[in-house]
Amino acid sequence: MAATSEQTLKLWEDKVTAHVKVAGSGPALVYLHSGYGLVWDESLDLLARDFTVYAPEHPGTSAGDPDAVKPLDDVWDLVLYYYELFDKLGLEAPAVVGHSFGGMVAAEIAANNPRRVSRLVLIDALGLWRDDTPIKNYMVTPQAQLDVLMFADPKHPARKHVSMNLEDAESIIRLTWALGCTGKYIWPIPDKGLRKRAHRITAPTLLIWGKQDGLTKPIYAEEFKKVIPNSRVELIDHAAHMAQLEQPAAVAKLVREFLKH
Repeated sequence: MAATSEQTLKLWEDKVTAHVKVAGSGPALVYLHSGYGLVWDESLDLLARDFTVYAPEHPGTSAGDPDAVKPLDDVWDLVLYYYELFDKLGLEAPAVVGHSFGGMVAAEIAANNPRRVSRLVLIDALGLWRDDTPIKNYMVTPQAQLDVLMFADPKHPARKHVSMNLEDAESIIRLTWALGCTGKYIWPIPDKGLRKRAHRITAPTLLIWGKQDGLTKPIYAEEFKKVIPNSRVELIDHAAHMAQLEQPAAVAKLVREFLKH
C-alpha cells in the first residue's frame, strides 16, 4: 500500500472539517469515492506511482466526524464545498476521477465550472436516469440482492469493503451512516438535473464501466457519452459496479494512459 498522509482543512465558514488522504507525487489527481465511504484500494496505489492522489472523504463519512454532513443541504452546496476544497489544496484545475456517487459529484463540478477540471474520469457513475432502465435504490436493497449488482463475482474478496458484516456492529453503523450522508444528495433518484448541465463540461472525459454492472448498467455509459462532449467509453470485462475493486490494474491503466495523453 502506498504511504498515505491525511490533511484536515476547515471549510464552509469553518463549519466543516475536510479529511483528505494524500499519496504519491506528480500531477494532481482528485479521487471522489462512492456512497460507501472511502476505500483506499489497489487502483489508487497504482495511480499514486504517477500522480499526487488527493482522496477527500465526503462530509459526514469520516470516522469520528458524523455531523460534518449537516451544514450542506443539497448537491449545489456540495459542489461549492469541493471548489473551496480545491482552493485550500491549491488545485486550480486538477484531473478528477469519480466513482459511482463520486462520479456524479465529479461531473457536477466539471459542468458548473468547467475551468476547474482539466480531465474527467467517471467510473460507473450515478447522475442520470432512464425510465426504461431504473437504478435500484442500493441504500435499502438487501445485501444478497446487491452483491450480484455490485460484483461480477459476488464472492470477490473486495466485497468486504462495501458489505455490512452483521456480526460487526461498527461495520453496520459506518456503512449505514456513509450511505445516509451521500444518499442525502441523491434521494429519491440520482438525477438532479445533470443531464441539462452536462453539455457545459469541456474537460476531455473517460467513461469507465464494468461490463457486468447491474446497478448503473452499461447503457448509462452511453447516456453519459451522449451528453458529455469529447467523451469516450471503455468497458471492463469481469467487473460490475465496483470495477476498480474487481479489476484495479485495468482501471488504473486506463486512467493513467488517459491522463498522460
